Amino acid sequence: MSLLSHFSQKSLLSRSLRPPLISSLRASKFSLYPSSFLCSQLHPLSQQPSLACHVTNPPSSRSVSMDSSSPEPTVSIDSLSDDFKNQNLGADGGLHDKNSTSKGKLTLADLNWDHSFVRELPGDSRTDTIPRQVLHACYTKVSPSAEVENPHLVAWSESVSELLDLDPKEFDRPDFPLLFSGASPLVGALPYAQCYGGHQFGMWAGQLGDGRAITLGEIINSKSERWELQLKGAGKTPYSRFADGLAVLRSSIREFLCSEAIHHLGIPTTRALCLVTTGKYVTRDMFYDGNPKEEPGAIVCRVAQSFLRFGSYQIHASRGKEDLDIVRALADYAIKNHFSHIENMSKSESLSFSTGDEDHSVVDLTSNKYAAWAVEIAERTASLVASWQGVGFTHGVLNTDNMSILGLTIDYGPFGFLDAFDPSYTPNTTDLPGRRYCFANQPDIGLWNIAQFTASLTAAQLIDDKEANYAMERYGTKFMDEYQAIMTRKLGLPKYNKQLISKLLNNMAVDKVDYTNFFRLLSNIKADPNTPQDELLVPLKAVLLDIGKERKEAWINWVQSYVHELAASGISDEQRKIQMDSVNPKYVLRNYLCQTAIDSAELGDFGEVRRLLKLMERPYDEQPGMEKYARLPPAWAYRPGVCMLSCSS
Repeated sequence: MSLLSHFSQKSLLSRSLRPPLISSLRASKFSLYPSSFLCSQLHPLSQQPSLACHVTNPPSSRSVSMDSSSPEPTVSIDSLSDDFKNQNLGADGGLHDKNSTSKGKLTLADLNWDHSFVRELPGDSRTDTIPRQVLHACYTKVSPSAEVENPHLVAWSESVSELLDLDPKEFDRPDFPLLFSGASPLVGALPYAQCYGGHQFGMWAGQLGDGRAITLGEIINSKSERWELQLKGAGKTPYSRFADGLAVLRSSIREFLCSEAIHHLGIPTTRALCLVTTGKYVTRDMFYDGNPKEEPGAIVCRVAQSFLRFGSYQIHASRGKEDLDIVRALADYAIKNHFSHIENMSKSESLSFSTGDEDHSVVDLTSNKYAAWAVEIAERTASLVASWQGVGFTHGVLNTDNMSILGLTIDYGPFGFLDAFDPSYTPNTTDLPGRRYCFANQPDIGLWNIAQFTASLTAAQLIDDKEANYAMERYGTKFMDEYQAIMTRKLGLPKYNKQLISKLLNNMAVDKVDYTNFFRLLSNIKADPNTPQDELLVPLKAVLLDIGKERKEAWINWVQSYVHELAASGISDEQRKIQMDSVNPKYVLRNYLCQTAIDSAELGDFGEVRRLLKLMERPYDEQPGMEKYARLPPAWAYRPGVCMLSCSS
């Protein structure tokens, strides 16, 4: 199946700002999953208006073909992302190593606040929360306003507190729940809500913005890292539209736990410092079926180096010529504060690449920092999506306002890990008519969103068509490189084997095999070609349930081919098991585990939330005594509201 669909040529920007058509890219295919399970056959992405963006691998990029047997190194632009992983912007504007010595623990009063976003970018002249179009501004100063009555600290993340150098004793403060519900102001904070727009389900939605999230400001820690603190569910802002700006406990528990679970799986994400209940109730129509009910209110403190999204740039590019300067200002801000290695590039690095066009055009990333920046964002996004595919994670709402420019998993609404393997799985009831955001479509959607982001940069004349096309080419190349490398490691293979992996995914889809448990058990297979046929499937019997004779033969044939590959690798069974178990988690945050914690929490028992938090901090470890958390979902887990959710929160 092709995961890169053909998109229409209708731009989603206003006619006056419509950028030149991005049409020079030719189609490439991400043949990852069996064609019989193709989501876009149900609701093709080609039905959605967009820029025409087709990925091709330029000759100079040395990308991995799907027909190749082993991945090759990618071009040197990858080093931009790699270098950045160990560096962060300090308060002095320079780069500092992450491994620098910590200066000790701080009280809340001692936190080193900085407010670069407010200081360096244009703001709203008004500070009221009346729903309105906020023009010519990146943010509105607004204070938390959620009603609070005896708030309670549910849980907090020790590893996030360490990022902030925050003393664990601070969480014992009697006023801590008041401070992190927004009822009492934090000394040094300068709260604001960000203005952004976005595409929702492929359609331009105009202004969206932080409708219930309020950023408190940025903290510079002892390692010179910049971290933003944000309260989600803290009350109305000008971007709340017709909503109340609040959040309920069930969605807040899911966001808190999954932010931390995804991080500990090794996938870039926003983090969560703490979760507090407000002591008040919030009315929500969970299924949008006309049956609203009152639910406990809650607030999550989210933490990220930046909450800038693709939509942060799109909104200003869509509003006319006078706002295009804001697109440039936002780009300069991001590069200065979060991609400063790009600003420091020199011509000597010679980051020039052929675009693969008929005229053999060249894109020189050292001559335009915005082009280098766009390419890195495309590559980070590609790596992120490949990581999701590797662990079977489906985001559920990949609108452009939910895409981070830092390549982070952001905004946990309806999400889900694959239980029974189904490429067409979507955890979002709103997505059911077309399954636009289903598991198999995530690589396509990542590219589609990059096309919308680069269109905004093109409209502001920060990059040209060829540079935009090259960013999308790099997305395709980076995704395939990362995905193939991930799947090769998951199977413990010495090199990528397209046929073997494709056949495996087909078998898993036919028999609805549990994704997480299958790969975890796979490491128990021995590389012994002399294993009797009737013993080949013994290590997998816990996941190959209720299969008939024909399917059993299909699985035996696959395992025989797999064992042959393993035997040729020369790696011992013990060494391979250690390597495979380090990339195939035993525990993931299945929706039914979340629901169990939610059910208890709504009755006032937060113990399960805390147990899940600790469990998900070590997803690759066996954790004796916790095996029940790796079990297949019970029958009740497939009811609406558990395996699938709406965006109501």
